[in-house]
Amino acid sequence: MFEPGHFHLSNTIASADVPAFSLDLFYEVHQGTREGAMLHMCLRGEVAGEAFEERFELHRDTAFNFASVVSRLAQKHGVPVSHNLIMRGHAEFDLMFEDIRQKLGIHSGDGVNFDHLQQDGF
Repeated sequence: MFEPGHFHLSNTIASADVPAFSLDLFYEVHQGTREGAMLHMCLRGEVAGEAFEERFELHRDTAFNFASVVSRLAQKHGVPVSHNLIMRGHAEFDLMFEDIRQKLGIHSGDGVNFDHLQQDGF
């Protein structure tokens, strides 16, 4: 389920390969005086009955890769690597990605500061 600033994904039926989980990804853009526009994200959820919360931020030019960070965090908390959280062609994910692009003013072909990649953990 998507609404601007929030994406929810759940798997209510556990299997041998994938535990039950419920994940909420909240995001907003803050304008910093030193770093400029930053994407702030909070991944909150429960995997196999264990609650967690992770917060992170990405520079404007590296924000396009937020799904990689979200996937790593979900795996850290028990969602298997083989379970693709953000599926290619997923309509709600596309809406969220477009919302983030608009909020940050990102355009195709914008440059990337490679120092930001390292600072943001890529």
